Amino acid sequence: MKFLSTKKPTFHLAQPLRRFAAWMNLSVKDVALMIIGNLTMAFAMCNIHIPAKITEGGVLGSIVLFNKLFGLDPSILSVLLDFSLYFFGILLLERGFLKKAVFSTLMYAVSLKLFNFIGPLLPSLESAPYLAAIIGGLLLGSGCGLVVTRGGAAGGDDCFAMILERKSRLSLSGAYFISDAVVLGLSFLVYLPAQNLMWSLLTTMISSYVVGQFEIHLPKPVAMQQVAERAGEAS
Repeated sequence: MKFLSTKKPTFHLAQPLRRFAAWMNLSVKDVALMIIGNLTMAFAMCNIHIPAKITEGGVLGSIVLFNKLFGLDPSILSVLLDFSLYFFGILLLERGFLKKAVFSTLMYAVSLKLFNFIGPLLPSLESAPYLAAIIGGLLLGSGCGLVVTRGGAAGGDDCFAMILERKSRLSLSGAYFISDAVVLGLSFLVYLPAQNLMWSLLTTMISSYVVGQFEIHLPKPVAMQQVAERAGEAS
């Protein structure tokens, strides 16, 4: 006589995670790398760049610049610039970009909240800006490299660099450096002290180089490789 099993069904976290990864055309490993990348960027911002007062380029630098020039509300500018760049990203980048961008942006926001709640985990490097520029650049470049090579974007900066790379002959690292350097140069003309500009350009150079190394050495997700191959065949 067979008895009915009394063993209760178990819930496996891996199953919904696999479904979520498949929905974004990524592997579970790719999703994990994107999460780690956003955590790394948020850690660098909260523990190195913000305490050391390292100025940003890109969208964040543009927001400060427009505020200084025209007195525009930074919170409104942030939304307008990010959403405008995301809109162009949807039109010009690969299919599925929006899903990855929204997920990455939310992960970055949650990571920032987490590290702001925890508080500083490293001593302030405000008295050693050269060290903050180097370490911050390495960490930001590593985190950004993990995110953008998976096809995600943690903000308008990433999206703009990806569009610039796609629509020009620039490498991804070159696109990052040029977009940041232009904003920093304009900021220097308007309000940014020369010393701040020097450290900001140093961290931009380092982070851009690191992003480029991830682009070269870290294999892209299968779906992105297929898109690139089709684009190559079409051209």
